[in-house]
Amino acid sequence: MKELIKRTVTGAAIVLFVLGGFWLHYISFCITGLIIMIGAQLEYYKMIQHTGIKPQTVTGIIAGVVTYLLSTVVASGLLPMDSLVLVVPVLVIIMIIELYRKQEKPFQSLAYTFFPMCYVVVPISLFPFSAFLEEGLSPLIANEMVVFSPGIVIGFFILLWTNDTCAYLIGTKFGKHRLMERISPKKSWEGFFGGLVCTLLVSWLLSDLLGVVNTKIWMLIALIVVVFGTYGDLTESMLKRSIGVKDSGSIMPGHGGFLDRFDSSLLSFPIVYLVFLFLG
Repeated sequence: MKELIKRTVTGAAIVLFVLGGFWLHYISFCITGLIIMIGAQLEYYKMIQHTGIKPQTVTGIIAGVVTYLLSTVVASGLLPMDSLVLVVPVLVIIMIIELYRKQEKPFQSLAYTFFPMCYVVVPISLFPFSAFLEEGLSPLIANEMVVFSPGIVIGFFILLWTNDTCAYLIGTKFGKHRLMERISPKKSWEGFFGGLVCTLLVSWLLSDLLGVVNTKIWMLIALIVVVFGTYGDLTESMLKRSIGVKDSGSIMPGHGGFLDRFDSSLLSFPIVYLVFLFLG
């Protein structure tokens, strides 16, 4: 009972943090994404240290922050898209630093240092591109000087949580056929399809409120969230199993860490953004 209460309270705090942060104002939107990104990167680097490899934690996070901030400024229209190449010198510096660290396996260290750029930083750095210069769901604190709508990100997380919750409840009650037992013994096909139906229904119900794109696109986004969100969850499970850890962190009692809570978004949001970019 205590564990259930702890999970419920923490879950409510996560929802408040994410929806409140992304929805309140464009500045809080940027800060919320930055916190999630740094938290996930830091947990990743800490997990990797269990393998005996020591990645460049500080410089890796700095590279992530530079990428995210540049993406935010470019997305807002203050800098041209070409400005993103400023990330390149930071990546070069990381490689030069490795020459002086005298690690036993320097190229493994570099690989582990760079991987979160692809796995964590790029997906979260796409958040601003889906919100700035877009119209739809208005922020709670409006600013007429900035064209901004958090509708895609807000809707994305609502659909993600709908799928997670319904897949868990339906899978727990009716799950008999394992989805990928080798990596995640508790996931079932019954839970997957149950989550899919619920998520499609919620996307249809909320599409007019969220705006930005039409109902058909929102239902397509729901399908992507379910499929690629599941793969994102399985990918993080594979990472933890390969390292031998249960949770990525303990900052969220009953829920683990940032990677545990946002793993589904890391594979699904880039695909959602592509749909938004080409069909929205």
